[in-house]
Amino acid sequence: MRGSGMGKKRIARVLKYTVVFEPAEEGGYVVSVPSLPGCVTQGETFEEACEMAKDAIRGYLAVLKEDGDEIPIEPEGVVISEVEVSVSGVA
Repeated sequence: MRGSGMGKKRIARVLKYTVVFEPAEEGGYVVSVPSLPGCVTQGETFEEACEMAKDAIRGYLAVLKEDGDEIPIEPEGVVISEVEVSVSGVA
């Protein structure tokens, strides 16, 4: 087995990231990943936006790996919630 690479297994790592879907004015969704600055994509439907987000994340992480940069790991237990506040003097 001279350098055939046999016996080496590639193990896929599953990472989870919070993704924000915002309705776009022209329809569809704009998607951003807060833990990956600049990782933004879009999709015409929610399902398409989800797939585009996964693709954008894979591409973002591939570039980080290529450049030898650390892969950001989002902490577990992240909670996303809306909060209402009253503000006087704002229309």
